[in-house]
Amino acid sequence: MSKKGSTAVTFITWLAVGAMTVAVTAMFVIISVFSGLEDLNKDLISNLHADLTIKSTTGKTLKDFNKINAVLKNNKEISHFSRVIEEKVYINYNGKGDIAYLRGVDSAYTKVNPIDEDVFYGAYPSFKYANEVLMENSLDNRLSIPVPSSTDYSTIFMPKPGTGIINKEADIYNKKEILVTGVFPGKDQLDNYIISPIELTEELLNLPKHSAYQIVVKLKNPENTDAVKKQLLSSLGKNIEIKTKEEENAAFWKMINTEKLFIYLIFALVIFITTFNLAGAIIILQLDKKEQARSLISLGFPLSHLRQIYLYTGILIVISGIITGLIFGTALCYFQQYSEFFKANETLPFPVKIVGKNYFIVALTALLFGSIISWVFSKISKEYITKN
Repeated sequence: MSKKGSTAVTFITWLAVGAMTVAVTAMFVIISVFSGLEDLNKDLISNLHADLTIKSTTGKTLKDFNKINAVLKNNKEISHFSRVIEEKVYINYNGKGDIAYLRGVDSAYTKVNPIDEDVFYGAYPSFKYANEVLMENSLDNRLSIPVPSSTDYSTIFMPKPGTGIINKEADIYNKKEILVTGVFPGKDQLDNYIISPIELTEELLNLPKHSAYQIVVKLKNPENTDAVKKQLLSSLGKNIEIKTKEEENAAFWKMINTEKLFIYLIFALVIFITTFNLAGAIIILQLDKKEQARSLISLGFPLSHLRQIYLYTGILIVISGIITGLIFGTALCYFQQYSEFFKANETLPFPVKIVGKNYFIVALTALLFGSIISWVFSKISKEYITKN
């Protein structure tokens, strides 16, 4: 009977270790996938926002561009900067039309946001002509515009601001003929975008030369973003607003961080539920070793020390599960990194990034819940010794 009891205790103990191992492995892998997704999303929006973006607080157009230009050129922390003008337009080709975003940029734009590296068909505009543009792939497909072509012109319409009686078509909008030299993937962040020389947007909006809605800035060291932002704000005055890449895309990062928090809470709950296997193991151990415990107490062994034995046994089970789970989790992450076996779709494998803090987060969560459960169920009373 004693042998059967010991076998049962051993089985339940290893079951508790196994359950903790599985829970820790799952939590570590999922958090590592989220760390990988975070880096992937950073790459996806890298061509949408620069290290710093300068805008006006008093209107769309930046005032006193010459002053801003001089300040930026004199700042040693700044690598490159570029003027940008962005507006909604209507584009038409052979009777097909769509609403798009026209982003006018100068020739330095690719040094700030290397969108030219994403062109997969055709070429980035040469900037020799104001009407040569780069178009987002899905927009180009919907309009069926041949790329590249020197004869297939499409038309961009820009509504004119103002009031009064409309006597002719020219009173409603400005229009320009454009040629698409290449296409790029929008990656969800730049869907329906057209990238053009800034001269085109200046003409369509009747703006003077050297106009800008915003200036995008690339820093030599992105880690100094906050310090450079403070310097520029003090130099450029009150009518200027400067945002970092994170501030420009605050809603996106809030969503990512919220999702990450919910995933953590869900798996923390899974680990908490798993620790009830640990509670079962401690209870079974107490029942199996009841006679030995009575003998120890009768020989003068303190009850508090007996409680510590059960507490340390529970913590040992938890630590064994944590170590084994992290080893298996790390192995699975490396397997995915090198084999790309698990895929989100046909071409995109699930990204995985092994981060040191993830080990700490997972281990601390499991150890916290395991220690609490071990402490609660190790609190045996004197009745445990005296009762049959």
